[in-house]
Amino acid sequence: MTFSVVIPARYAASRLPGKPLLDIVGKPMIQRTFEQAQASAATAVYIATDDERIKTVAEGFGARVCMTSAEHRSGTDRLQEVAAQLRLEDQHIVVNVQADEPLIPPEAIDQVANILAANADAGIATLCETISSQEQIDNPNVVKVVIDNQGNALYFSRSAIPWQGSVSARNCFRHIGIYAYRVSTLNQFVQWAPSELEVQEKLEQLRALSNGVKVRVQLALCEQAIPPGVDTEHELEAVRSFLAET
Repeated sequence: MTFSVVIPARYAASRLPGKPLLDIVGKPMIQRTFEQAQASAATAVYIATDDERIKTVAEGFGARVCMTSAEHRSGTDRLQEVAAQLRLEDQHIVVNVQADEPLIPPEAIDQVANILAANADAGIATLCETISSQEQIDNPNVVKVVIDNQGNALYFSRSAIPWQGSVSARNCFRHIGIYAYRVSTLNQFVQWAPSELEVQEKLEQLRALSNGVKVRVQLALCEQAIPPGVDTEHELEAVRSFLAET
């Protein structure tokens, strides 16, 4: 099984403008994420962007860059354009690593690709972990996922699901925003309009669920909890502090 990694990177961000280029202990965030992806078993890692500033910086540290449209509605749409540019075969697996995941473990990237390869009936694979605090359950920035008995996602939400979920119940799971797709699924995805649920929750994976795609979910096997992506100044400072100490 072989797979590629694509890191979609946008310059515009409402809370952290220019986020991919923000410095994290001497390196831009996008380079930190790229280096984590490079340490995985992927045969190739690409950065997909519509911004010349990101392109210039990324090529400066040796990344392969695919320039994409500025009109994409989601990172998944951008991923599909890259797959089309590269003429990847329908069954090829592409892992979407968010640009704001500078601490994503390489083994998590490998795991999500292996899950999809092992489940021919699924179009997408992703990861989760058991929620460890009530604060996470109540935090709308922590996306929750409910999973069926076969390991497929039933729903993703920013709300606390299941209802009255608690840490002690051990059935509340945080979705980890890393995805593996078959190229055939990406090609389908871009043909669908954003679903009502996707727009309400601001979660693009709901477009796939709304159109009947099986999304296989597995608990992350990493030894330590996978840090969330960097969305706020507080999270940025936390990552800087962590890397400065290691």
